Amino acid sequence: MSVEEFPVIDDRFLQHTHERLDELRGPVCPFHGSWGGGSYLVTGYEDARALLTDSRVSKSNQGARELLAAKIGEENLSGLGTLLGDHMLNSDPPDHTRLRKLVNRAFTARTVARLRPRIEEITRELLDGMAGQEQADLMTAFALPLPITVICELLGVRPEDRGEFSGWSNTLLAGATEDFGAIEQAAVQMHGYLASLVEGKRAEPGEDMLSALVLATDEGDALTEQELVGMAFLLLVAGHETTVNLIGNATLALLRAPEQAAKLRADPELLPGAVEEFLRFDGPINLATMRYTTEDVPVGDSTIPAGEFVQVSLLAANRDEGRFPDPDDLDVTRPPGGHLAFGHGIHYCVGAPLARLEAEIALGGLLNRFPDLTLAVPEDELDYRKSTLVHGLNALPVRLGAARP
Repeated sequence: MSVEEFPVIDDRFLQHTHERLDELRGPVCPFHGSWGGGSYLVTGYEDARALLTDSRVSKSNQGARELLAAKIGEENLSGLGTLLGDHMLNSDPPDHTRLRKLVNRAFTARTVARLRPRIEEITRELLDGMAGQEQADLMTAFALPLPITVICELLGVRPEDRGEFSGWSNTLLAGATEDFGAIEQAAVQMHGYLASLVEGKRAEPGEDMLSALVLATDEGDALTEQELVGMAFLLLVAGHETTVNLIGNATLALLRAPEQAAKLRADPELLPGAVEEFLRFDGPINLATMRYTTEDVPVGDSTIPAGEFVQVSLLAANRDEGRFPDPDDLDVTRPPGGHLAFGHGIHYCVGAPLARLEAEIALGGLLNRFPDLTLAVPEDELDYRKSTLVHGLNALPVRLGAARP
């Protein structure tokens, strides 16, 4: 099969993702990536889980760029990987081990737990701002400002910079767009901003996590300037994008299944487990970040040859009926555990505890404050972002109904 004959990322894949993934479900499927070359799509739970920890599948930023250049030509490469790609998500051991160890010193469970009062305060302020309105776009009014405020405060980003930063992030994650010029421009602007931010933290460190990363050392080892920029990019983008779309997708799922929302309103103690079900049912990440094979890798009855890109669909894996009974049904009482929404293995999302905490507080507050929340537009008018990485809505118009105090 030639690359031109591979299944492609098209509007149906982006707008009706679960339906399209069901059609492509199988051990391994040749796939035409949005960047113009061939890759292999993996959709099964056990296959995905195995590949996420397979040492023959690399995440080296340099190696991936060299392979991509060989496939599509050096002149067609984006500058994104060079400017912002030096971080732990784009590295293999021992580099990954070193980077993750330094980040773990700054991003601790205690740090996250201390954020609960502030997350609750921001949630109340945003819900207060929506109260009294007939309807609102839940993404811009609630799902976006909550996590971006939290991560920017955590990392020490000035409030006046958050809007611009969010715009760059949205552009950079639009991997299915053909406007590569806009992506290049956003990468340059983001890099310049983050380099300046890192320089400022080194000159005048504060009590924020980015200052801690600038100062972090392990046996005399510290992050280089380029690594600091890359890590700031990773933590800022991943630190809000995952939660934005988790909140949006979960709210839509509850609007489609009001009996499940009723269960949560009746018993708020179900919320922590329900967040796990939202992550499984319609998580914020579709295709995991790019990997490539360094050797031939058997997958089921197929083999992915060495030197090929691999795209693992976390959405598809989390709806594998071989792992999850009735996978297309939302069940907030489903026993939690086992989903791959945050990845698996050494690249498991370092910010997962923060995303869980934010989602629990946000969804609990939303359900309590607006008991009559309904969708304000027909479902077929909902529009998903043009990204193969993040899976989320551009807008979620809702009728709020009467607000509780």
